[in-house]
Amino acid sequence: MEQIKENILGYKVNIFSIDECVNGIFQSLRDGNRTWLACFNPHSYTVALDDKVFSRALKDADWLVPDGSGIVLASRFLGGKIRKRVTGSDVFAGLSRRMNEDGSMRVFFLGATRETLKLIQQNMAVDYPNIKVADVYSPPFKDVLSNADISKMIKAVNSSAPDVLWVGMSAPKQEKFILENRSRLNVKFVAAVGAVFDFYSGNVSRTADSWFVNHGMEWLPRLLQEPKRLWKRMVVSAPVFITHVVRQRLK
Repeated sequence: MEQIKENILGYKVNIFSIDECVNGIFQSLRDGNRTWLACFNPHSYTVALDDKVFSRALKDADWLVPDGSGIVLASRFLGGKIRKRVTGSDVFAGLSRRMNEDGSMRVFFLGATRETLKLIQQNMAVDYPNIKVADVYSPPFKDVLSNADISKMIKAVNSSAPDVLWVGMSAPKQEKFILENRSRLNVKFVAAVGAVFDFYSGNVSRTADSWFVNHGMEWLPRLLQEPKRLWKRMVVSAPVFITHVVRQRLK
């Protein structure tokens, strides 16, 4: 499937619907292609302004999905075609359903705590019994991973021979890890999905209220749950992103 993208502030973002994105990734898997996915939102854009490696990672991703209502609104304001968000949770759920129907694929979860990974394994066995969880690995909780840390992570992944690697180490660490080590990972598809590990394990509730989702305000219940971690995204990142979008429109 040919990917169609549009330029938002220098980043080429996929305009696929959720189903089109999942179908494209699954077909790529079946064809044996090696691709990876990252999520793009106003906060990641703002962080990347001061982190050149993170910026390069977002631009390197084969699939850069519009994860955030701000991206949808920016696309409309700029005359683009993105009409709905495609979140990491959407990709995880959709691709897991397809792989479960196929019944021949193996996945690996890299990130989070051992307790969280155990919950994920338990939930996968119930929700997607035809998917083989090849293994899981909880890396050290450090801002900067050593070469020894990274070597152990890569060895754990490659020795399990998964088809799909889900990485949940939070942005921008997870995207930078994939960018710098993609060639060493013997995996067909890698996805930096951050909060999905906490959502799927049940550690953090993802609002199911359709009103919040349909009005682009799913962030509000999350902010109320995790104010210390998420306040900066709303108070600092959003105004910077909006200002830069307006500048792009004026140009």
